[in-house]
Amino acid sequence: MTTQRPHNVPAGVVTGDDLVTLLEHARDNAYAIPAVNCTSSSSANACLEAAAKNNSPIMIQVSNGGGTFVAGKGLGVTDASVIGSVALAYHVRAVAKYYGIPVVLHSDHCAKKLLPWFDGMLAADKEYFDKFGEPLFSSHMLDLSEEPDEENIAICVEYFKKMAPMKIWLEMEIGITGGEEDGVNNEDIDPEKLYTTPEQVYAVYDALSKVGPMFSIAAAFGNVHGVYKPGNVSLSPEKLLTHQEYTKKMISSPLDRPIFLVMHGGSGSTDQEISTAVANGVIKMNIDTDTQWAYWDGMRVFEAKNRAYLQGQIGNPDGAEKPNKKYYDPRTWIRASEVSMCNRVALSMEKLGSKGTYQRSSEPGEAQIGNTSKGPSSAVLVSAGVILGVGASIALNLVKKK
Repeated sequence: MTTQRPHNVPAGVVTGDDLVTLLEHARDNAYAIPAVNCTSSSSANACLEAAAKNNSPIMIQVSNGGGTFVAGKGLGVTDASVIGSVALAYHVRAVAKYYGIPVVLHSDHCAKKLLPWFDGMLAADKEYFDKFGEPLFSSHMLDLSEEPDEENIAICVEYFKKMAPMKIWLEMEIGITGGEEDGVNNEDIDPEKLYTTPEQVYAVYDALSKVGPMFSIAAAFGNVHGVYKPGNVSLSPEKLLTHQEYTKKMISSPLDRPIFLVMHGGSGSTDQEISTAVANGVIKMNIDTDTQWAYWDGMRVFEAKNRAYLQGQIGNPDGAEKPNKKYYDPRTWIRASEVSMCNRVALSMEKLGSKGTYQRSSEPGEAQIGNTSKGPSSAVLVSAGVILGVGASIALNLVKKK
């Protein structure tokens, strides 16, 4: 593995064929890309900074609840999750290319009850695609693992047929990840459902491959959302190799790892469990709980260190009339959170082997709003303000169409 750009994958948000090339590079070189749940421009920036500093691709993903938070908890409209998800996507597109690394824009778990959120993002993708020849997001995830397998797969096929013409990657889940995340609670689930069988995985592969090649499978192997002491979660990453071997046999593939696999619930996993999962074809690992703690921990340490300067606007150990603005300025303590989260994402890059897989580009960056060579538009919009305005327009149009 070298720190050269994998087959000239460009810096900035990657979609379509560039995304396929990037994930093939990960598969063929046995590394996985960290996918971090972000709830603000601040947490997204921390991920981008980590990627640039560590010469690694990064996946920035938003959940339904995260999208609602980005839009503003006080907004109080039905489509807040769509509005916020689209807004975060436009922020990332406005800044990603300046960081000089490839970025995958992804939406996380979408259960059956959240399909209107998925529909809203696809509408934004379509509007963006019609303007610029590529979708707004790189990929989306459907998590219908609580439904019967037949229904799960059928709905995924239905949506994949809508996504394939825009070359949007689909991630789906078969088998259930335990624990609780973003309002979905599987803490009392039947333990047998935490382990997907090779036959289940192949059934997904067989159905989706008839639509297109741009899909990955989150197969359960004992994964649990949340944070646990290493060793307290019974993972069986060796089962992933069994899935690969079974599908390889069924389709007579020349590849040893024909399936793009995804790992959820990685918090508390041992380094060996992670490396085994990656060796068996995992090209993406979700990270949420650990980075949430890291973001808070940066703020916690800052407050503890500067507590005497944070008790009022005026007055501190240096004098009763000394101002404290430089300590309570949000740019100060939020930056402490960003640095801490950036360091934690960097640790995941080391564990997943993605560090050093992409030499940071030295080419001038730009606010990325589609490549004019991919679509009919002749306008290149490089103002971040204009870009975010377009994103807001798309989001508001989605609300009006309801």
